[in-house]
Amino acid sequence: MKFPVVLHKDPESEYGVTVPDLPGCFSAGATVEEALDAAVEAIECHVEGLLMDGLPIPAAQAVEIHRRNRDFSGGLWALVDVDLSKVSGKAKRVNITLPEHLLTQIDAFAAKSGDTRSGFLVHAAMEYVTAHQIGTPAAARKRASARKNGRTAAPA
Repeated sequence: MKFPVVLHKDPESEYGVTVPDLPGCFSAGATVEEALDAAVEAIECHVEGLLMDGLPIPAAQAVEIHRRNRDFSGGLWALVDVDLSKVSGKAKRVNITLPEHLLTQIDAFAAKSGDTRSGFLVHAAMEYVTAHQIGTPAAARKRASARKNGRTAAPA
């Protein structure tokens, strides 16, 4: 999952990183690269804490939405890609049934991106669940869009 982050640097300090979608999630680094690497680690730690507390993982919003916030003015924006499957807990084997043509597409896509079938399905499911959790901004936008287009959307 990709999270937007904003970097700030004062003349006598390291680069500070804030993760707007995860209140309280911060990191820092001497260089931009180090700061972004530290941000990935901070996000993994933060998400692990949320999962341990039984709380939902907030959906990542677009940078454009966060740029409106004055707290982040003057910052340098970046996206960091975080593999949330590493923090989702112990793996459990399950048996599922999928249409053969879909399974073929999943396997081809996973192979092309250097992933496994299981890895792909974990990533896809986590992104879907995060984007459709009740009360998240992404879910609210999806429901509003459905209403605007004359469709009804099940509570996300």
